[in-house]
Amino acid sequence: MKLRKVINGFLKVTGYEIGKIKDNIDFYLHEFPSYKNYKEIQTFHNKRKIKVVWADEKTLGLIADELKQYFSRKDLSGICHGSRNGFEQQFFREKAGFEAIGTDISDTATQFPNSVEWDFHEEKSDWVGKFDFVYSNSLDQGWNPRKALKTWLGQLKETGLLIIEHTEAHGPKGASEMDPFGVRPTVMPYVLSDWFGFDISIKIVKTVKGNKDLDVWLFFIKKS
Repeated sequence: MKLRKVINGFLKVTGYEIGKIKDNIDFYLHEFPSYKNYKEIQTFHNKRKIKVVWADEKTLGLIADELKQYFSRKDLSGICHGSRNGFEQQFFREKAGFEAIGTDISDTATQFPNSVEWDFHEEKSDWVGKFDFVYSNSLDQGWNPRKALKTWLGQLKETGLLIIEHTEAHGPKGASEMDPFGVRPTVMPYVLSDWFGFDISIKIVKTVKGNKDLDVWLFFIKKS
């Protein structure tokens, strides 16, 4: 780190600098030696961060308002993927009046109300076409984000909405074996279009998180 600063000090006058590879790419996906390894790592970090809450009431409140406006009703049902300690579904249930459940790959999910132990990549027949909305801020934890999104889209009713919360922290710089998927927020619409083409349409709402000094891109995705 110190050597890089020294070299960049000399290079500054040329308009160049040395940086990490992840600083200069738009998309990153970590590769695991096995699915078992992926699940073990996700479970370990889930338990390590079990009391940590990424979601915030300001952002979730904005999402709830968008959903009520879109559907013109309040009796909505949804599922929150990668919800760890259940904060997201409890907010939607208690503050918005929605029926909501959450999932997490860790066995700790069963410790929290309305949470189910489940790998969000996998299809569950009971959930296909069931929900008005699917929400997640945890797509970066997916080993196969395209598969996860396809599964989530399949869980929506025909008029349903998939909401992805995304920040710069969900980009390549923040990617690791803990958060294997990283894409710059400004590049995310192109990734979605490349993966799903005319099968989806996207609305983008930008805000700032209430619990962190971070810009948030909310991608409201509808099946075409």
